[in-house]
Amino acid sequence: MDRRNLLIAGGAGGLAAATGLLAPSSAAAAFPQLTARPRWRKPIVIAHRGASGYRPEHTLAAYRLAIDMGADVIEPDLVSTKDGVLVARHENEISGTTDVADHPEFADKYATKRIDGVRLSGWFTEDFTYAELRTLRAKERLPDLRPDNTRFDGRLRIPTFGDVIDLVRFEAQRRNRRIGVYPETKHPTYFRNLGLPLEPGILRELRRVGWTRSTSPVFIQSFEISNLRALSRRTEVKLIQLVGGTGAPYDQVVAQTGVTYADMVTAGGLRRIARYARGIGPDKFLLIRQRADGTLGRSTGVLEDAHAVRLLVHPYTFRSENFSLPNEYDEGSDPAAHGDAIGELTRFFELGVDGVFGDFPDTTFEARWQFLTAQRLARAASA
Repeated sequence: MDRRNLLIAGGAGGLAAATGLLAPSSAAAAFPQLTARPRWRKPIVIAHRGASGYRPEHTLAAYRLAIDMGADVIEPDLVSTKDGVLVARHENEISGTTDVADHPEFADKYATKRIDGVRLSGWFTEDFTYAELRTLRAKERLPDLRPDNTRFDGRLRIPTFGDVIDLVRFEAQRRNRRIGVYPETKHPTYFRNLGLPLEPGILRELRRVGWTRSTSPVFIQSFEISNLRALSRRTEVKLIQLVGGTGAPYDQVVAQTGVTYADMVTAGGLRRIARYARGIGPDKFLLIRQRADGTLGRSTGVLEDAHAVRLLVHPYTFRSENFSLPNEYDEGSDPAAHGDAIGELTRFFELGVDGVFGDFPDTTFEARWQFLTAQRLARAASA
């Protein structure tokens, strides 16, 4: 199915979400127990910040549209408010994703801080109560790359983690479909040092809906190590160790262990991860090296080593714009134009990934359909 037609087919639900016509939490609460669902097809479609290619990221509109487009799992990044409420934002600094600068009543909250060693100026979620954050509205983070999304600026609220879970459960029940959540703990060491640890709130919300087992439709992810190790002693839900393309986990920097992301994707590093996590979420170029000319090279062997110790592999981030694609998949010179994203996704599907994080769930869904269909036809032809 053409990506554009699939978007139109899912558009009614997306429009309803964008205009605030979403099922409230009370409606979701009417479905306290989901019936058994079939397993997800692999590779799973993970909606990176929702359908963030089509709606401002981390809004109920983006999550709802992702579900309309066939996403198996939606991914909320989580940060904390001053009063300990977990909200969905990519960063705790919110000037780029909300209209906070247009609120003179919050001018005195402008601050300069050091977040994971980086000096930042702006407005930070930990300086707002949840009631204050609810007065803000989301806006598109990449307006130059995704100008169509700006038509939703000023219309969408910042959801809590509870809101996200309730939306997912409501939609799963309504569609009789297995849909999951994939929360990321953002800056866990930073928030823990503020007395606002993220993990207790995540587990509390999961307990509220009975998502406490390894079979629950949940993955918890982190770029840090220590909080995942601690979570592994407190929950059975699937934990995913994120691995950056460069640098080191900030908790390891603070502890001065010398552990880098490069160390973590060696055979020994992957064996250590397998002791506390169910999988890894690596930068995609850790799996297939990008050549100097911007094209994809050969497999690095990381996926094979991860699978050898029974780790799932969910690489990030797949986007459709030329700006983000390896050079051989570009179409034209406009960085905002869409290239051959299906071609890139197929390359990683052929490698054997277990799922992918993508901003355009319809494209990922279509790429998976084409890939699985080709596999079935090949098996039939060889039978």
